Amino acid sequence: GSGYVMARLYPLLNTHARLRTRTYTLSTVVGAASTLLFVLALAASMGLAALSYQSGAMTIGAVFTIVYYVGLLESPVDSVRRYLSYIQRALASVNRTREFFDLRPEVGTATTTDAGALPAGAPGVAFDGVSFAYKDRRITNGEKEVVNSELVTQHWSLDTPTVLHDISFAVAPGRVLGVLGRTGSGKTTLTRLLFRLYDVGAGEIRLEGHETLDHRPQATDDNVQSVGGRPSAVNSVGIRDIPLTDLRRYVGMVTQDVQLFAATVRDNLTLFNNYDPSQPPIDDGHILDALETLGLGDWYRGLPDGLDTVLESGGKGLSAGEAQLLAFTRVFLRDPRLVVLDEASSRLDPGTEQLLERAIDRLLRGRTGIIIAHRLRTVQRADDILILEDGRVVEFGPRAALAADPASRFYRLLQTGLEEVLA
Repeated sequence: GSGYVMARLYPLLNTHARLRTRTYTLSTVVGAASTLLFVLALAASMGLAALSYQSGAMTIGAVFTIVYYVGLLESPVDSVRRYLSYIQRALASVNRTREFFDLRPEVGTATTTDAGALPAGAPGVAFDGVSFAYKDRRITNGEKEVVNSELVTQHWSLDTPTVLHDISFAVAPGRVLGVLGRTGSGKTTLTRLLFRLYDVGAGEIRLEGHETLDHRPQATDDNVQSVGGRPSAVNSVGIRDIPLTDLRRYVGMVTQDVQLFAATVRDNLTLFNNYDPSQPPIDDGHILDALETLGLGDWYRGLPDGLDTVLESGGKGLSAGEAQLLAFTRVFLRDPRLVVLDEASSRLDPGTEQLLERAIDRLLRGRTGIIIAHRLRTVQRADDILILEDGRVVEFGPRAALAADPASRFYRLLQTGLEEVLA
């Protein structure tokens, strides 16, 4: 919540303000000192030149030349002072870059490199007792840490809240799961764990190829009966046992924030894959077919240089719908078996959303899907519904059955309106 964010923000702002004040003070002192030294040097040269002129050792022209040359030193001295600050910034950037390269992922390394262990078709997904908390650094009162080579005392403490609590459910292969819940209920965290941006704190997430699924009801914390259980697995593998490169080719994710680079359309769609000799290249014909399939054919034909057209960073010059369709095309080209859509159409106008809905239908065909949704139209696509509240499963089951049950939360959401209740 806001209290958690402000508790993290205030100490950082305090440290930043103190360091910035110190920087400005030192910069002012160095600037004043360099100006004073220049004035003293100019006054001394003028005095010595005057004495030499009076004694006949110098002509008036020699005096003028000395004073003029000393005056010329003002600009280089000022430049040296300014460039010293640039050098300090460059050194700080080098240190930050070195720290970046020294970072090591916190997610564990896979214990196997056998990509053949992955289900061949659309997989089932099973969450088994999954709990998770973001690992924020805890600094207690009086503990010291080094910030920019300065020893700083922090006077605050912060506990890390658990975001997900004992999450258990199973999705059969080829089905689409709609995940509902208020903002902060843990929906996005669920997908981040599946993509292994983080590792679970407890429990396990598995990808499973199976033929049957046990739909015996199980009780949740608020005594709501939900459909779930453990599938009778034929081929099952924990995502921690899958190398990250294999997992992220197998799982495709589209979010509402699309990152585009200052590069060609081809490189943006392949994510520079064609420059990596270890990856199979994606030919232009495949890219053009994907653009046509997902409704970007007219947009492509309007490009001045085709796939060699350079896009601006951040998606400048593109509509929100075009940027989202490009993100769908990226995933489509990778041909994942499991597709995760995190509110991918939540900020679009109805006309553009309709175009994206057709693209989503095409993208999910023959694949297992997990959709975080705020809109009724998106929820109607789901085969199963999962409702989260405060990081806990409060309801899970087939959409049609829940929609027909007046006692279910999903039924009440449909009657009230998803946009009003879940926003």
